[in-house]
This record gives sequence, structure tokens and C-alpha cells, in this order.
Amino acid sequence: MTSAKTGDTVTISYIGTLDDGTIFHSTEEQGPLTVTLGAGELFPALEQAIIGMRVTDTRNIFLCASEAYGARRDENLIRVSRGSFPAEKEITPGQKLGIEFAGGASRVMVVTEVTETAVTLDGNHPLAGLNLTFALRLDLIQ
Repeated sequence: MTSAKTGDTVTISYIGTLDDGTIFHSTEEQGPLTVTLGAGELFPALEQAIIGMRVTDTRNIFLCASEAYGARRDENLIRVSRGSFPAEKEITPGQKLGIEFAGGASRVMVVTEVTETAVTLDGNHPLAGLNLTFALRLDLIQ
């Protein structure tokens, strides 16, 4: 039986959980995920854990925050004047906003705080700073 190696296209099913057991993503709803190992489509540590697996193998794969989305970074928090937004636009904590920066770059950020004078936005990935565990099954190797 063949085992997965760099360059193979593999199909995996998984349930991703946080340290407290919260499910952050599962392929049960959207179907299995097909990726090419070594193409940068997965976290490198996750790819390395899949390499050597055989079809139907299952494995719990733990990634510390630094192997996944990295640490939360204070420089990804910005505070902007409430006047930077149209007065009629309702802005609430938890809301996602597409923000355009000088030079044409854009980023989706999450509103974390709103006052009469300022809006605080968080550009960190929602899973930054969190350890991730994948209960993973290798379904197919091509």
C-alpha cells in the first residue's frame, strides 16, 4: 500500500478543534479537502504529519500556535477615528470590515471596540495565538 509523499495530491477529512474542545472547522459539512503536499496549501507541520500516512490511516495532529496562524500581534490592532466612517454606517463589535490602506492594500479586519470617537480594528487571524488539533483521516492518494 502506498504512503503519502511530497508531490502527491491527497484527499483528507478532518475535524479541527481548539484546546477547549471547540470545533473551529470540519470537513463533514463541506466534504473532504483535496490538496497537493508540498504546494503550500496546508501548514508545513500539518503536511509533514500527513507524509507517510496510508489511505484510511487516522491521526490526531497537534499544531502549536506558532506552527499554525502564529501569535496574536499587537501591531495588527489599529485604532481609527470614528469620523473615518460614514456617520450613518452602523459599526458594532464583532463586525468584519474590508479596510483599504495607502498603496492599494486591503484587509478584512474585525471591529473589537467602538466609542463615540474611535473604532478599534483587529487584523489578526481569528485563530492566531491558538493551538489547533486535527482529527484527520487520509481518504485518497493520487
